[in-house]
Amino acid sequence: MSETTQTSTHGVILTDVAAGKVRTLLEQEGRDDLRLRVAVQPGGCSGLIYQLYFDERVLDGDAVKDYDGVEVVVDRMSVPYLEGATIDFADTIEKQGFTIDNPNAGSSCACGGSFA
Repeated sequence: MSETTQTSTHGVILTDVAAGKVRTLLEQEGRDDLRLRVAVQPGGCSGLIYQLYFDERVLDGDAVKDYDGVEVVVDRMSVPYLEGATIDFADTIEKQGFTIDNPNAGSSCACGGSFA
């Protein structure tokens, strides 16, 4: 009997605006084999930092969710830290880029890049 790896899902939310920006970036790169990876790593002034980048791999234990053609991948260890987190894209005079609103963050730093 062979084992099959069950791909799980996660509770990260990607807004329509953010999904559109991801699609635009991938089109500009001419790539359709990449997915958006969200991870939490030790570091930063509050203890944990977010990582958000394009990845062509899906690793064992990754949780994957599709948002109208944009796959968001979260590694097994990061899933609990990111449950219910919302990824958005801001394009204002004050801020431009992807933002993460995470209800699990008890405290965060002034730069918004790390949390505890």
